[in-house]
Amino acid sequence: MLDMTAVFTLLIFLLTVLFVMWRPHGINEAIPTTVGAVFISLLGVVPFTDITRILGIVNGASITILSTIVMSIVLQSIGFFRWVAFNLVERARGSGVLLYWYVNLLCFLMTMFFNNDGSILITTPIIIQITTLLHLKREQKMPYLLSGALVATAASAPIGVSNLANLIALKIVGLDLNTYAAMMFVPSMIGIAVIALLLYLYFRKEIPNKISIAPDPTPPPPPPRKPKHHHPVQPPDPPHQLELQAGEPVDWWMFRICITIVIFVRAGFFLFSGLGIPIEWIAIVGALLLIAVRWYRKKIGALDIIKKTPWHILVFAFTMYVIVYGLRNSGLVMIIVEHLLSPVASNHLSASLVMGGFLTLLSNVCNNLPSVMIGTLALTQMGLDTHTLQIAYLANIIGSDVGALITPMGTLATLIWMFILKKNGIAVSWGEYLKITSFVIPIGLIISLLSLYGWTEWLFFRVK
Repeated sequence: MLDMTAVFTLLIFLLTVLFVMWRPHGINEAIPTTVGAVFISLLGVVPFTDITRILGIVNGASITILSTIVMSIVLQSIGFFRWVAFNLVERARGSGVLLYWYVNLLCFLMTMFFNNDGSILITTPIIIQITTLLHLKREQKMPYLLSGALVATAASAPIGVSNLANLIALKIVGLDLNTYAAMMFVPSMIGIAVIALLLYLYFRKEIPNKISIAPDPTPPPPPPRKPKHHHPVQPPDPPHQLELQAGEPVDWWMFRICITIVIFVRAGFFLFSGLGIPIEWIAIVGALLLIAVRWYRKKIGALDIIKKTPWHILVFAFTMYVIVYGLRNSGLVMIIVEHLLSPVASNHLSASLVMGGFLTLLSNVCNNLPSVMIGTLALTQMGLDTHTLQIAYLANIIGSDVGALITPMGTLATLIWMFILKKNGIAVSWGEYLKITSFVIPIGLIISLLSLYGWTEWLFFRVK
């Protein structure tokens, strides 16, 4: 029987999640979580000592995600993503099928190099621009838009630095990035490939066989008049200055430097994590280097970055975790422990399927960020051996990153995607979304969880 404190804590949690999803009048998602955290604190469920502990868990992950978003803003400001859109169409060479796989590859890489929410913000406008450029009908746009969104969100599973929830949970269970990637990369990649293939089979009739860029209705500018007096021929522009089809100059020197910095930052997460260097330091250095390169080359300051960076992520992550910690302190998480301990502890296959299924259900009802926090806290109180704990935790991540895609409520990235589409006149109903995801995602989820079990068992016996 729950006491009144536990009942009020649960009610605050449910109302907070409702307002985060609903966002009446477009309020920032950090507002309802802040209000909820204040009420939790006033109830005395989360004391000050726990709040300081939460700061240590959440801040590093939030700063890492913010830094990667800053890097994406810099790349966007120098025309990189517009260049990508035109080059994807060009490399497809008139094949709509090839373009489909290029779009999925782009969305996957954007999440791997940045994060899932940032990837949605970057790739969705690119895909809209591509489909508009090709004058595709609405039903022809959906294979590219939906598959790109699902792959971009699911792609946060293979490595631990592509999702805020992953980073927070990593610190709780004590896994480093290299161990996480060794155990998670292969099974999650299998699941992502299955989802992309199933989406292709579902949409194969809507994907156009042939695509072509419609001619630009704007007439080309008249050629310059010849000068009256003869002058020596001027040398051509430096090789690093080319023109996009859209007419925007591309500074290739700057592109190479910026992409190199991004690659080294991502590699640095894995190279230095074993040395005890906080990954947020590496992310901050990378963001500052990109800002410095842009200023040196284009003399553009950091004002646009300050305005566009979602600083509220720091508040959102901290206050949401305070609320979830309140569930733990009030005994609600122990109810989950009591019901799931026996099947999770019985064997590794059961641990994978049970926790993956539980997180899928919880994420689709009340979003994946609080769900993965609840699941991870529950696991730490089950007294599991190290190997079982790690498998169950990774199943948590698959459930919250892949299984959560069944409903739009499952991830903030999906809600952001639907908002961007609606803003661009391509509204997608929940019924239309569920008709596709309810077929594709459960298959990809089960294959991912079974692959996780098989892969980790093989790694375990190989090390043993």
